[in-house]
Amino acid sequence: MTAVQITHYGQSCLLVDTGAARLLFDPGSFSTGFESVTGLDAVLITHQHADHLDPERLGPLLAGNPDARLIVDTGTAGQLGERPHEVVQSGASIQIAGSRIDVLGGEHAVIHPDIPVVANNAYLIDGTHLHPGDSFTPPPAPVDVLFLPTGAPWLKLSEAVDYLRAVGPRTAVPIHEAVLSRPAMAYQLFDTLAPEQTTVRVLEQAESTSL
Repeated sequence: MTAVQITHYGQSCLLVDTGAARLLFDPGSFSTGFESVTGLDAVLITHQHADHLDPERLGPLLAGNPDARLIVDTGTAGQLGERPHEVVQSGASIQIAGSRIDVLGGEHAVIHPDIPVVANNAYLIDGTHLHPGDSFTPPPAPVDVLFLPTGAPWLKLSEAVDYLRAVGPRTAVPIHEAVLSRPAMAYQLFDTLAPEQTTVRVLEQAESTSL
């Protein structure tokens, strides 16, 4: 089995190279370095918030990847104007190059009862790597790698630990950390409280890692 190559560009932006597809997730306003990525088969957006979708940089990114499909949730679709895109929802399964993407979840985690809940797609890549966006969406079966949200207005650290324990992946990769001044405090807690079978891997930004 070919090792999956992961590159973290900060917050929730990840390049996932399965060996059969090059997939970029959530190129948002808190992320840097993704602008020069080429050879993409798809850009996938979990939801419409600015830290997951930067419209100003999306155009040049897609221009540099003319063959890449733009896969989005229902809420993001309304922000794209005439830009070609594909809308997917929970329950869908799509083929991108040689990889399968299952769409899970459907809703963003609650930020506050007075703030409307927006659509959120969690993306499961080849049944092994789960990007939940801004949610605690569980996978339908055990996964090898969970991209674990670390800090957010909608997130309490104990909830992230409970999610990590419920999923119980082989490896947990902290993401959505850009709002924290000292994310290492959260990483240490994840490492201490993770299930016995789980290794927490903090990725150096913009460096490819096999997972």
